Amino acid sequence: MNILDTIIARKKIEVRERKRDKSISALENEPFFKNKTLSFGDFLLREDKTGIVAEFKRRSPSKGILNDISTVTEVTTAYAKYGASAISVLTDEEFFGGSLNDLLESTINEVPLLRKDFIIDEYQVIESKAFGAEVILLIAACLGREEVKTLAALAKNIGLNVLLEIHNERELAHICNDVDVVGVNNRDLKTFTVDINRSIELGKQIGGNTIKISDR
Repeated sequence: MNILDTIIARKKIEVRERKRDKSISALENEPFFKNKTLSFGDFLLREDKTGIVAEFKRRSPSKGILNDISTVTEVTTAYAKYGASAISVLTDEEFFGGSLNDLLESTINEVPLLRKDFIIDEYQVIESKAFGAEVILLIAACLGREEVKTLAALAKNIGLNVLLEIHNERELAHICNDVDVVGVNNRDLKTFTVDINRSIELGKQIGGNTIKISDR
């Protein structure tokens, strides 16, 4: 299996375990679940912001440890102070060293907060809102078109913004009405090779009214 397949296989086990530990009704009773969320698209377009989605990541499968010194509060507060349009927090534990607690600690910032993880189940969408996320990431490489529609619709129904990540022309078909922003990942999640021309070429094929971002 490639690294993406390995991560998704582990994620399915993790989601089953989380469902046993905490019910959906318990998540819906968390204080953040009832909070109104900031508009991801509006913040990306604001002239007083940089247009950058700044990311907090402890480690990665390809690069190893990236940050084992600065706290999530220190890093994300600095991101917000210097004009980040949104803050992305890796919450996958096994492969990226993150946690939902990292997400909670980032809620002090007045910019949209993105939970970056491998979302494959409706439970994770509800969990994201309960832990303070305002944006969820849906990755076309690990979801079918109907799965994207279902998860995006649920997200919008509970007030979350949706960022859809694509990597190739085939995945353009995953874009649906409930997607707020489309991100083109220049990195192939199966091989980790990077080609920045992907954003240029795929960006031309995404509707002109759609907000687009490039992810390297």
